[in-house]
This record gives sequence, C-alpha cells and structure tokens, in this order.
Amino acid sequence: MQNGKRPPDIQERTFAFAVDVVRFCHRLDERPGVGRTLSRQLLRSATSIGANMEEAQAGQSRNDFISKTSIALKEARETLYWLRLISAAQVSSDSELPKLQVEAQEITKILGAIIISAKKNNSQ
Repeated sequence: MQNGKRPPDIQERTFAFAVDVVRFCHRLDERPGVGRTLSRQLLRSATSIGANMEEAQAGQSRNDFISKTSIALKEARETLYWLRLISAAQVSSDSELPKLQVEAQEITKILGAIIISAKKNNSQ
C-alpha cells in the first residue's frame, strides 16, 4: 500500500491501461504509414486484456477463471511485443511509450502470479 491506499485491483489496472493505450493509439493513428497498422494490432491486444479479466471474474468455475486469465496473459504478452516493436522500429517517439511498456510488463507479471495462485488453489 502506498500512502495508505490499496493498490488498484487487476480490473481497474487493466482498464486504466486500456484507456492509456487507446489514447496512445489515437496519437499514433494521426500519422500516415506503418504506425496505423501497428496501432490497430496494439489496440486489439491491449484492450482485450481487461475484457478477458472481466470475463474471468464471472467465470463459471475455477478452471474457467484460469482459462480466461490465461487468455488475458497471452494478450498482455502480445501487447508487450507490439510496444517493443513500435519502440525498436522508432515508429513513435511519444513519451508515453516507455510507461506503457513498463505497465504492460507489470500486468504480465501480475497475471502470471494470479494464474499460478489459482492453479495451486485449484489442486488443493
């Protein structure tokens, strides 16, 4: 806890991340060229993370929860790929790009930990 506040839950965090990516992609989309294509790929994968976590919360079983969370993890890893590609190919010099990369890495780690914990609790 920072400053006595609870850390945001994964639904809040993935939603906020999706909003940030939407804004980033909007700026990237304003310029012609390959950035538009990459922004669409990034937009699909990044917004899918939170959508899958929302579905996971309504999972019909522990296995369904694990399955939906695993899909969210795959989307998070894909998002990391697109962000890395945009950065490495110097498609954008937007100051938000490194922040998005860090947040995507953290979300990926959190989702991995959630899956490990859920699987461990499922086998007990």
